[in-house]
Amino acid sequence: MASPTQRNVVFVDGIRTPFGKAGPKGMYAETRADDLVVKTIRELLRRNPQLDPAAIDDVAIAATTQTGDQGLTIGRTSAILAGLPETVPGFAIDRMCAGAMTAVTTTASGIGFGQYDVVLAGGVEHMGHHPMGEGADPNPRFLADRLVDPSALVMGNTAENLHDRFPSITKERTDAYAVRSQEKYDAAKKAGFIADTLVPVATRSEQGWGLATEDEPPRPGTTVDDLAKLKTPFRPHGRITAGNAAGLNDGATASILAGEDTAAELGLPVGMRMVGFAFKGVDPSVMGIGPVPATEKLLARTGLSIDDIGLFEVNEAFAVQVLAFTEHFGIADDDPRVNKWGGAIACGHPLASSGVRLMTQLSHQFRQNPDVRYGLTTMCIGLGMGGSVLWENPNHKDYEAGVK
Repeated sequence: MASPTQRNVVFVDGIRTPFGKAGPKGMYAETRADDLVVKTIRELLRRNPQLDPAAIDDVAIAATTQTGDQGLTIGRTSAILAGLPETVPGFAIDRMCAGAMTAVTTTASGIGFGQYDVVLAGGVEHMGHHPMGEGADPNPRFLADRLVDPSALVMGNTAENLHDRFPSITKERTDAYAVRSQEKYDAAKKAGFIADTLVPVATRSEQGWGLATEDEPPRPGTTVDDLAKLKTPFRPHGRITAGNAAGLNDGATASILAGEDTAAELGLPVGMRMVGFAFKGVDPSVMGIGPVPATEKLLARTGLSIDDIGLFEVNEAFAVQVLAFTEHFGIADDDPRVNKWGGAIACGHPLASSGVRLMTQLSHQFRQNPDVRYGLTTMCIGLGMGGSVLWENPNHKDYEAGVK
């Protein structure tokens, strides 16, 4: 019996919808979650006409709340709605905030093992239709048997706990970081970098039809003084506010992954090559520390050090969580390698979709920075986990296509 072939896996292309504010006044209040996914799939195929849709081996779409317009095996239903041939299968996946990241690593494993050639992977979250935890029924033993601290079930409380764990990370530091996120995002938007990653989406409301062409959450011009005045909803005199955390958002992402040999054969572009990935569990009450051990595990596996990483895309669920990561690795709060285009504090964090946003932005930044060889996408995950994926820049002088 022939052994499966081990192959290099490449990120071909990624796209996302503009991210909206969740709720009845948000721009996607009357737009279905699965239609957001459909828009991203169709845009990927439009941008890559050399890819025959019938050649797609699987469609993996993540959602944290898998019910309603995010249910019914959304990877399969979205593929059908997007007009892919009925021969193209699909599935749903859930790892809370790292859903899209896990969709990528899971299908990439299939490519690396020689069982897939081309896949679509992404995620969606319509928090306006499905608030976080909607319909969930946590086992009473979680709390009765003290398997987890009660704060573990409220993400804002876990962020306050992280401040307790790292007293050097003050509210002043997190507010300053949040302001920089808004500033960097605004600069990237004005430079046209953000628009290159978006697909416009038709919207409907009481006012009629509209067109979403940019993210709804950003607050350009935010100052540290503005943030200092905000309420701390998770704890009296706490440190987490609406200004130094990502909001509640709606949006979808999708990406094309392929074997490096398949990409060459089909003439598909190579945005970056996957070097490795790792997930790691942590105390759920301080879930925001998850990117640290996940990254340590990944670096140990690949033989690289944190100094080898030239670009970091760290999901900004909370500013304290990003600073816990950078402080651990001796990286300055304002290091230009970290979130060059700002992050989720500015543009939003529709839970399961965000991992592919990080990857899409990193692939674009690789093109802008051919001197950088390696980049990292990393995020904290609810219930106490972290996930990290390491990528190589095909524009770097030492990159050799087809060589691991």
